[in-house]
Amino acid sequence: MKRRNSELQLRSFRVEEFTRRLTTLDEMKADLEKKLAELGDSVEREKHRAADSEIGRLAFPNFVQSIELRRDNIRATMKELVRERAAVQDDLTTAAQDLRSFELAEQDRRRRIGEAATREANSRVEHAALMRHLQKHTVRQT
Repeated sequence: MKRRNSELQLRSFRVEEFTRRLTTLDEMKADLEKKLAELGDSVEREKHRAADSEIGRLAFPNFVQSIELRRDNIRATMKELVRERAAVQDDLTTAAQDLRSFELAEQDRRRRIGEAATREANSRVEHAALMRHLQKHTVRQT
């Protein structure tokens, strides 16, 4: 029994772990999307500031270039997160199916044990009834 409980706990833990991992990946992606939006806002602010001075106008193209590089890095990271999320989702689906199969097998096993116990109890009752019947007829014949 302990072994089955351990198996159930292990399978449940795997499902929970994959679920937590998906949540973490979703949070990371949302954070990166927020950073992309902040970079866009930053470019707009710097664009207005650059228009106010000659140095700003000269430095602005380099600033935009560095922002584009950061955007590209963030987008690459997001693509990797999407790929990883798909893999974790597949693992979660497999783990959930495995857990469900184990739970169904355990329910079936318990049902069979219950049915066997019921059959055994019925057999004992039938045996006792038969014995009473035989005793009753044995007493009449003597």
